[in-house]
Amino acid sequence: MKKIPLLVLFLSFVFAQAQTQKVVSSDWTSFNQTIAIQTSVKKKFKVIASIKVETREPKSWAGVWARVDTKNDEDGFFDNMSDRPVKSKEWQSYTVEGTIDANSKSLSFGGLCLYNGKFYFDKFELLIENDKGVFEPLAVLNSSFETTVKDGNIPKWDFGISKDAVVKVKEYKITSDKSSADGKVSLLMEGSGIKPRQEARIGNVDGASPKIGDMISMLEDLKARVERTVKNMSQYEIDYLHDDEANRIGALVMHLAAAEKYYQVFTFENRGFNEEEKKIWQKALDLDQGGRDEFKGHDIQYYLDIYNEVRAKTISELKKRDDAWFAEVQTRYDWTNQYCWFHVMEHQSSHLGQILFLKKRIPPEQKKTLPQEIKK
Repeated sequence: MKKIPLLVLFLSFVFAQAQTQKVVSSDWTSFNQTIAIQTSVKKKFKVIASIKVETREPKSWAGVWARVDTKNDEDGFFDNMSDRPVKSKEWQSYTVEGTIDANSKSLSFGGLCLYNGKFYFDKFELLIENDKGVFEPLAVLNSSFETTVKDGNIPKWDFGISKDAVVKVKEYKITSDKSSADGKVSLLMEGSGIKPRQEARIGNVDGASPKIGDMISMLEDLKARVERTVKNMSQYEIDYLHDDEANRIGALVMHLAAAEKYYQVFTFENRGFNEEEKKIWQKALDLDQGGRDEFKGHDIQYYLDIYNEVRAKTISELKKRDDAWFAEVQTRYDWTNQYCWFHVMEHQSSHLGQILFLKKRIPPEQKKTLPQEIKK
């Protein structure tokens, strides 16, 4: 009887079942294949691909990426080349090298790109160590994209970062291109209309005094975080009510707008809401049962448009004032104007945490099943 080796590496391609692709807005995109893994020992792997980039924007880049998901859902290996971004205009080969072990469940790999430009991918290879420590190639389906893009889809590849999260990004056009590193064509992902966000910067806001500029930049950073968290959520998700004492996510975004509106009239006009403003904003400001009953049935853009309109007014009015106004005291609460707007900022931060908490606890939407057609 032939002895079975103790070291066994079993790999098989796992493809997502047919599903409706989610279309989102983002400043980056990616594509992937995923394989399931079983191995009793630690082994190295390599993902290799050819890439070139054509862009005028210094922040734009592309890369090869790979991620190992573990059986106990702990963090596994991950590398997306963010520390060595690809920006070359010429075809070059790039490698991501990592490890799998007995706790590894699956390996996802592919390409990604960020911001505006033309990003070309070709000739993907996957190699994994055998029992003798020699790298052996495994099949990558449509590895050089010779089966061309059809209707914006890449045959044998999924969009997004895993087979369970198929996501298309509307800012990117996906086509095949005659420029290639291997074979006749390559994959081209072209990003356009993306405005790279400013990160890790406080102040230096055109038209604003120094301290007010600091406040505007911090307010805008937090609003951008809220928007990134909610902008691709479905109506089902933003209307989901975790329990009878919770608030819907859509209502919370409306609440942020209402609170900011209140501090506009309080600091810019030295008053509270008038009766007409109360009709518009009070339920959103108070939330509770009135907010739970009122704010539902809209898509997320409905709330974000209101939030953005309020913020535009805030920025416009703050720029009309200076640091001396910031130091003035609102006698009703004995708060400075600067503290009032600091409170608006930390209020956003507090509710962003609440939104993130609720978002992670939304169960999958149960699809309604239609009655079976009665056969005659």
